[in-house]
Order: sequence, then structure tokens, then C-alpha cells
Amino acid sequence: MSIAALTEVDDGPRSKRPAILAAAVECFGETGYEGTKWSAVAGRVGIGQTALYHYFESKAHCLLTVMRLGLRNSDVAFHAATADAPTALAALRAAVGAAYALSPQEVQQNRILVANIGLLAAARSSEREETERLASRELVARVERNWVELLERGIRAGEFPDRDPVIMARSLLGLLTGVWRWYRPDGALDLDDIATYMAGCAARMVAADEP
Repeated sequence: MSIAALTEVDDGPRSKRPAILAAAVECFGETGYEGTKWSAVAGRVGIGQTALYHYFESKAHCLLTVMRLGLRNSDVAFHAATADAPTALAALRAAVGAAYALSPQEVQQNRILVANIGLLAAARSSEREETERLASRELVARVERNWVELLERGIRAGEFPDRDPVIMARSLLGLLTGVWRWYRPDGALDLDDIATYMAGCAARMVAADEP
């Protein structure tokens, strides 16, 4: 797993937190969240199960953190990809490309996020879990806002037809994230080819006139 994708600014060099998150992504990806035993994550890191509680109070707390960091990374990648795009259409294609410019482990993280997104709907009784849930919900809104603002830019410039940018952004995000329900790194389809295809689909959805 790319440790950088699971690291935060307050993680010190001796912290096992990123390694625990990486192990959790592997375990959740292999057997699903419900099928993963908390002890299996500890074993993969090479620490005792009680040591996990220094960093995470529960398996759900760990999962919510994995989800939040996945959303954080999507937000960062979007801005990096679109910052210097000369047109809204170029920004759209760059953003789609960035959404799929991932390692196999990061693909796994996105699959976990999509599979467990319903977890963000209901409040958690644990304060630490609730903090992660609320942060994730804010990031979901931020990611959507990124795409809405990109579409609004294209509408103002006359590049895109004047359609509801919120509906269009949500439709685009549904299209893009739906890939994680069926794509597998060891499957027959190449992720670069999928990215190219999806960029074309996104451009046609947004820029084409209605029949």
C-alpha cells in the first residue's frame, strides 16, 4: 500500500498508524469489512491486538478513517489535476484521468469506500467514530462541490450546455465511482484504457447537446 496515501501530518516516524491502515485495506479488500477479524489486521502488522487500540478504538473507527483518507486523496488529486487546465473540458478530462491514476492498493481503498458508503448516513455513538464520519461527509460534499464548480466554469465559458450542474456532477460521480464495483487490478481490463473510455463518456455527457 502507498503509505503516503494513508499518512497524515501528525503521524510521527515511529507511528504504526499508517501501517495499520494499510493492513486494514488489504484485509477489508480480501474478505470484506464484516468478514475481517480485528485480530487479523494486528497479525498482518506484526503487533498484538491490544496495540491496535492505541490508534483505533474499533474496527469501525479504522474503516471510517480509511474512507476519510480515500476521500481526502480524491480531493487532493482533483485539484492537482485541474489547477493548470486551460479549459473546463481539459480540466474535466484531467480530473477523470486523476480519478483512475491509482495503485492496485489505492483501487482497493476506493472499492472499500464505495462498498461501505452507507456507513456515513447514521450517527455513531462513539465520539471518535462520529468525528471520522462527519469529516468524511464533509469531504463527500467537497468532492461534489469540486465537480459542480468545474461544470459551472464550463457553462459560463460556453463550453458546456446550460444544464443543472449539481445533477450533472452527481451523475458524473456515479459513473466514475461505479467502476470500483466491478474493476479488479488482476482482471482482463486495463485501468488506463478504462480511464480513457470514461473520460470520453464524461465529455459526451457534459459537453454534448441533447438530441
